[in-house]
Amino acid sequence: MRFPFEGTVSVWELLDDMAAAPRLVVGDERVRAFLVDVGRRLRAPEVARRHPELASLGFFLRRSELERAAGGVAGARASRDAAGLAGEGAIDPVAAGAAGEFLRVPRGLVFHVAPANVDTVFVYSWALSALMGNHNVVRLSARAGGAADTILEIMRAALDDADPVVARTQRIVSYDHLEPSLDSTDAGPVGAAGPTAVLSAACDLRVIWGGDRTVNEIRRHPLAPHARDLTFPDRSSFAVIHARAWLEATPATREAVADGFAVDAYWFDQAACSSPGTVFWVGSPIECDVARDGFAACLAEAVARRGWTVDTAMAVEKRVAAYGLAADGVANAVEFYGNALAQVILTTPGAAPRRWLGTGTFAHARLGSLHELADVVRRKDQTLTHFGFDRAELAGLARALGGRGVDRIVPIGNALGFHRVWDGVDLPAEFSRLVTIQ
Repeated sequence: MRFPFEGTVSVWELLDDMAAAPRLVVGDERVRAFLVDVGRRLRAPEVARRHPELASLGFFLRRSELERAAGGVAGARASRDAAGLAGEGAIDPVAAGAAGEFLRVPRGLVFHVAPANVDTVFVYSWALSALMGNHNVVRLSARAGGAADTILEIMRAALDDADPVVARTQRIVSYDHLEPSLDSTDAGPVGAAGPTAVLSAACDLRVIWGGDRTVNEIRRHPLAPHARDLTFPDRSSFAVIHARAWLEATPATREAVADGFAVDAYWFDQAACSSPGTVFWVGSPIECDVARDGFAACLAEAVARRGWTVDTAMAVEKRVAAYGLAADGVANAVEFYGNALAQVILTTPGAAPRRWLGTGTFAHARLGSLHELADVVRRKDQTLTHFGFDRAELAGLARALGGRGVDRIVPIGNALGFHRVWDGVDLPAEFSRLVTIQ
């Protein structure tokens, strides 16, 4: 057990405690107050100095941001004084649908499997689910880093000022990943099944963050017939820059774009699904070559300003990956700017790699127009960060894609910014269900 206390507990005891816990409502003010307090503590200067990425999480947990996230779902507002349910909260029926036809209620018990490579993702997922009134169990990897430990310390400290219902309804745990499934022939009796199998069988919604392999492994554990999966598997992301817009930008604008790109890529060692791996340049060959070289110099300066470094082992891995692309015939040039930055010039846009090449390794390709990007995108592609294009051009690209890929189109510097709609899924809506009342 990592939250609400540290210790060891059986999965069956955990589920018994959760079943006996009080019910919550969508937009429950007791949960909201706890999340706001956690966000305030995450924004403290001493925390931000140790883990700058936690400032974004703290910003997301502000009351106004939570209101925006929950308020976008009909019926998400709750009033603790409504219907005479003192202390329990009640949904505003007028907001629940046309003429109050639908009432939005929690999904039930939500089981989250968090990724190991991005320490903060589990909080976004859990926070939105808790805000929608669910009981939650989060499985946090034992390999999660120092930022996750800091988050847990802050969450436990915030319980001192929180309503006891928070500790009764929310759990974060860690356990060994290797385990038999409930239907495995070597699992023995049901009581011998591992935690993932037991929690999967008990939950109403299972949320899986991780690679394709993780998703497939966890899906081996059956859900109850009424339950469903919400999966966030391997994704790839890229950036697109209008070469002339870059060349005509002021030095201050170029510095800001390079700094934003560095944050997008380096905060989680370029391992986040939304971190760019390829940069597409739009313009003539000469414009793109000049703009790319200037961008590389600005990016190298931005990385140096922030004090980000790449160790020897990573530098070697990057060189192996970069030269490997050249050996495979998909790259015709490789450029290194110290250990922190490597540029791979692709032979064609269609050769854009979807795998991780090492922190600070970026493939580059040229396009004659933004519309050409539609032929390159695959369903696996998630986030497109951009500079130099207006909204109409970007909307035209989204229409041309026709759902084949890309779920987010955001300015460079916003790749890691979490939103209630992620991978094309409206999370608050998924974390709740509608009851028809006529």
